[in-house]
Amino acid sequence: VQLQASGGGLVQAGGSLRLSCKASRAILSTFSGIDFGWYRQAPGEQRELVASLNRGGSTSYADSVKGRFTVSRDYAKRMVYLQMNSLKPEDTAVYYCNGRWSGSDYWGQGTQVTVSS
Repeated sequence: VQLQASGGGLVQAGGSLRLSCKASRAILSTFSGIDFGWYRQAPGEQRELVASLNRGGSTSYADSVKGRFTVSRDYAKRMVYLQMNSLKPEDTAVYYCNGRWSGSDYWGQGTQVTVSS
């Protein structure tokens, strides 16, 4: 499983971004069995889980993003998305896509999100 994240950028506070994570080389049965997570890491901070979407379709969010971020999956495209609305300067970080499958963790490269005040 190979994960490729994209969609970061510079946005003003209150704006929106959608991050994408493509699971290349994953057939549908594999993709369907992956538990996905979006993490972020700000400078000088530990990496934190902000949103997760398990293979059963259940989602969970960090309190700091609840009501603003939405994680979703497109099976046909083998894509996972993180829709981020009402962005705040404190959302500035490098965002990473994670997939857990068959006992192993897979990480995409990070994508920078910068929110200006």
